[in-house]
Amino acid sequence: MNVIDILQSKQGTAFSYEVLPPLKGTGTEALFQTIERLQEFEPRYVNITTHRSEFVYKDIGNGLVQRMSVRRRPGTIAIAAAIQQKYGIHVVPHIVCSGNNRESVEYMLLDLQFLGVSDLLVLRGDKAREDSTFQPSDPALTHATDLIGQINRFNQGLFHDGTPIKVPGQPFQYGVACYPEKHEEAPNMEADLDILRRKQDMGASYAVTQLFYDNACYFRFVERARAAGIHIPIIPGIKPLSKMSQLTVVPKTFHCDLPEPLYHEAVKCTTDEEMRRVGIEWSVTQCRELKSRGVPSLHFYTMGAVDSICEIARQVY
Repeated sequence: MNVIDILQSKQGTAFSYEVLPPLKGTGTEALFQTIERLQEFEPRYVNITTHRSEFVYKDIGNGLVQRMSVRRRPGTIAIAAAIQQKYGIHVVPHIVCSGNNRESVEYMLLDLQFLGVSDLLVLRGDKAREDSTFQPSDPALTHATDLIGQINRFNQGLFHDGTPIKVPGQPFQYGVACYPEKHEEAPNMEADLDILRRKQDMGASYAVTQLFYDNACYFRFVERARAAGIHIPIIPGIKPLSKMSQLTVVPKTFHCDLPEPLYHEAVKCTTDEEMRRVGIEWSVTQCRELKSRGVPSLHFYTMGAVDSICEIARQVY
């Protein structure tokens, strides 16, 4: 069973969420605690993010610095396998263009096949921290559609150089990202929807949205997507506000608007706990409406918000 089978199973609105691999050297205890806390809500699948290498500068003395490439959160594939083995939850690792080339992607696909993982979320990924715009590590992997093309060829039994795979494994199914308030680099919503339709036509079986706080934006986006010929399930992504700093950081980072009623309540908060309560209340209302409208899944972004998500899920599911 793949994610699309879960979404089409007619068993109500699924509960799903996304986790980050642990920071390098910190172990898996905190991650597994998160998973165990969310087990009571019977998650149908779990996404595992992936993070590209970053350049850092190390002081080596005598006024000199050395530029080094480091990965702060390695282990996406290993964490996916550990979650699948330890908890029996369906896993969906992220595969990204960012920081990869065709050969490294190919090795990831082979490893995932060996582990029996057949679902992916396919993304371009973020730009490197030191770059002003996205710079691909491999010109052949500039867009998510390039990565989809490589995965499709792999599914057809071909390595990236055209060499036949002697014993092709189980083909991958995959989802993609979408943006109810438009991707920051898209010139307009029509162009953004054209890209989503192309991903669908290439084989994407569902899309999951960037986080949003205004359900009207989501419903308008779905309506426009359907009118544009996009018929795949569109899963809403939810992240409750939980800290005072997020009032300005979240809109800037994720390029989303806060509805006026949420903003007016949020600016009254004087502590993180007050903001957390506002975030929970808003997200419960959001999720109840989305669930009543028959969305196939509510997909939660857990970073820094596990306590809130537990409270929301208890009220919604």
